[in-house]
Amino acid sequence: MKPGSIAVVGACETTELGKIPHMSNIQLHADAALNAMAETGLKPSDIDGVACCREEPTEMAHYLGITPKWVDGTAVGGTSFLIHLRHACAAINEGLCETVLITHGESGRSNVVKTRPPVHPGSLNGQFEAPYGVAGPPTMFTLPVLRYCKEYGVPIEKIANVAAIQREWAGKNPRAMFQDPITVDDVMNARMIAWPFTLLMCCLVTDGGGALIVTKSERAKDFPTNPVYILGTGESVETRMVSQLESYTSSRAFRVSSTKAFEESGIKHSDVDHLMIYDAFAHLPVWGLEDLGFCERGEGPDFIWERNTAPGGKLPMNTSGGGLSYTHTGMYGMFALQESIRQMRGTAPAQVEGAQIGVCQGVGGMFAAAGTIVFTNQEV
Repeated sequence: MKPGSIAVVGACETTELGKIPHMSNIQLHADAALNAMAETGLKPSDIDGVACCREEPTEMAHYLGITPKWVDGTAVGGTSFLIHLRHACAAINEGLCETVLITHGESGRSNVVKTRPPVHPGSLNGQFEAPYGVAGPPTMFTLPVLRYCKEYGVPIEKIANVAAIQREWAGKNPRAMFQDPITVDDVMNARMIAWPFTLLMCCLVTDGGGALIVTKSERAKDFPTNPVYILGTGESVETRMVSQLESYTSSRAFRVSSTKAFEESGIKHSDVDHLMIYDAFAHLPVWGLEDLGFCERGEGPDFIWERNTAPGGKLPMNTSGGGLSYTHTGMYGMFALQESIRQMRGTAPAQVEGAQIGVCQGVGGMFAAAGTIVFTNQEV
């Protein structure tokens, strides 16, 4: 992709976030989509590309009255939306469509017509992990954390600190679910979920969604919003089975997707003003910092402990409060994208002054998939 050839011209979340028992999955998708269309002044007839997951593109196109020329239903967990965005860039550049709507909606807390499938006993996970007690994300992600802490001599308190730092950002965000300050002791003393994760090291469980509208950059100034340009993209997958990961202290998918995005964009790490790393659990930002090359192996926890990613730090990260304090519907990547775009637009509640380049890193499953997007607010 030619850097800067595609722009995000619409980016909105659902009208409400948190607990929304009066809206189903597909209604949450539609609410976010209508907000994005209203922001841009577009009608359904102006859109010719649709991407979403957990609700099929066939359902969303019909529900919204769109007749698309291009669709994408890639479903690889919480990073699906970053990959949708990457695919949309390719499709627009190839002339397959002109204006793409990417939607997310998930009734993660209220479970109103939620479409998340169970683990089938005939699947790889069902055959080779479920019989041994692997019962969900908290019981899967604990293995990499314990291995990482042992290998690099990292105390659990430094993993807990990630949640405390991100709560500082959430305190600046009126839409964050949790805003009250917390300390490392608060995190360590919270209710145990699965050792070493306490409740405050685990993501929220909420309802909500978001939508993006993307098109060619030369059309960007036709819209009332501040355009955000895409400099580089990357994607990869590894495995849904935590027992089959190449490493418990690094993510191959993270490394592949981010390397591609950085190479495509032509940026250096020192150019990055703002960073979003998917944080379903407190350790994920550590893996992101190291796999993306911002820190050496084993140095991520100290980098965060020294407040480099905190308000006032040299690399502001997860400035909305993240999945730990802002919101997390089950698939969080759309919300990481939304905050990246707000920062590039200059409209974030905790705005990073002068930010011009942002990187957004998503994960799907237990390091099963990854997507990386590099944004800028500067014309290329």
